[in-house]
Parts: sequence; structure tokens; C-alpha cells
Amino acid sequence: MIADFICYTPCSTCAKARAWMKARGIEYAERNIKQENPTYDELKAWYERSGLPLKRFFNTSGMKYRELDVKSKLPTMSNDEALHLLSTDGMLVKRPILLDGDTVLVGFKQDQWDAHFDGE
Repeated sequence: MIADFICYTPCSTCAKARAWMKARGIEYAERNIKQENPTYDELKAWYERSGLPLKRFFNTSGMKYRELDVKSKLPTMSNDEALHLLSTDGMLVKRPILLDGDTVLVGFKQDQWDAHFDGE
């Protein structure tokens, strides 16, 4: 099975994840999050499959996040409102996102990625 790798090419964390996958021989299809922003429906499905809090899907270190002052707005937003906001701009979305079967990994934390692929 080929994993879906949603990333932003200039992102150094995405580059680390890409190198990690190549070193392990993991096949993946790459999608540039800025050029092909995830849709509301995709984000909703990933969020539901991930089991993570929705705030983990936000790129909290990004300029767009700060520019829109999402940090102060997020606590009062419904999940639906937050998903709609995420779907407006790929730069708001935490990256990379790896979709592998029923698993959704958000951000590159090597121990989590190791656990997922070593547990298969």
C-alpha cells in the first residue's frame, strides 16, 4: 500500500519525514499542501480517523496562524468552524500529514512514525 504524504516542499520537518520514509523504503504519493489544499471533507475525515484533538491539525508556528490570531479564536470555535477555517488555506494546516490505511499521523514525531511502521 502506498501512503499519502501531505507536505510543503520547503518545510524542513517535511524534508526530515521524507528522508525517514526513503531510508525505510516506504512508498508514498506526495501532495503539496499549498498547491492542493485539503478540503473540508478530507480534513473532517482525517480528524475523525486520527483520534487527535482538532487543534493538533493547526500549524501553530505558521505566519498565517499568527496573522489571523487563530490562537485566541480557536477556543471558542466549534469543530465545524475550525475545519472550515483549516480548509481555506493549506498553510494553516500542520504538516506533514501521513495517511496510511486507517492511520493519520500529523506532524513528524519520529517515535510515533517508528511505532506505526514497526507495529505493522
